[in-house]
Amino acid sequence: MRAISRWLDRFCYNHPNFGIPNLMKLIVIGNVMVYLLDMFSSGYATLLLMFHPYYVLQGQVWRLITFIFVPTNNGFILWFILSTLFYYYIGNALEQQWGTARFTVFYGIGVVLNLIIGFVFTMSVSMYYVNMSMFFSFATLYPEMQVMLYGIIPIKIKWLAWLDAALFAYTMISGIINGQIAMALLPVVAILNYFIFFWDDLMDLFRRASGRVSHHTNHQTINFKKAQRQVQERKGYLHKCSVCGITDADNPNMEFRYCSKCNGYYCYCMDHINNHTHVQ
Repeated sequence: MRAISRWLDRFCYNHPNFGIPNLMKLIVIGNVMVYLLDMFSSGYATLLLMFHPYYVLQGQVWRLITFIFVPTNNGFILWFILSTLFYYYIGNALEQQWGTARFTVFYGIGVVLNLIIGFVFTMSVSMYYVNMSMFFSFATLYPEMQVMLYGIIPIKIKWLAWLDAALFAYTMISGIINGQIAMALLPVVAILNYFIFFWDDLMDLFRRASGRVSHHTNHQTINFKKAQRQVQERKGYLHKCSVCGITDADNPNMEFRYCSKCNGYYCYCMDHINNHTHVQ
């Protein structure tokens, strides 16, 4: 995964003019046109443009492209407007952050993965999970940004992303329980492009989390916290030499160190830090 991620980084860096500028604007215009056509044709436009392997193999090859412009939410008009504007905003933000080449490659990989899923499982697919991978990418880059949920409730992007991730997990578990393997794999495979582009970031996050857990369970850290509690209980001084008993209250100018070779959290003054028997 890391090798693919770095190869794509190099490709985008070496080909800055590759891609389609203002890609999300074109997609949103297509979404609006298909939505309006559906209103006057009772949904016939979507039926004609959506992807399905059967019709593609029958010669309707335009569906390989036109399914990109089929709205993932073509129900209530207000919800369609809000969701379309939201994806337009985050798509433009990602293109500005990454550049046209990287964003085009990111979106294109999502489209190709969707097509592969559709052909392998002989099923109709939409751009829903590609849009979700775009949302996860935006949430990774701007986790603290606050949005108004339903135009009323203020919430940070990162919490919306975690909620969607939980829904993904529910979809996968439900698919496995019901024997619908395609439904279980669809969320993961469809947003594989997110994992490809953010693999290094996710691994760094995992390593930092593991490091924090290791730090809190480390015996030196535990002993240090124990020593701090003892200081709060006894008051008066912070450091006391384990050899001569001198404290920082006795001699404020004396420096103290803690020995990492002793089995425990033992403090020594500068006269004994290099001249003491290690406690084992």
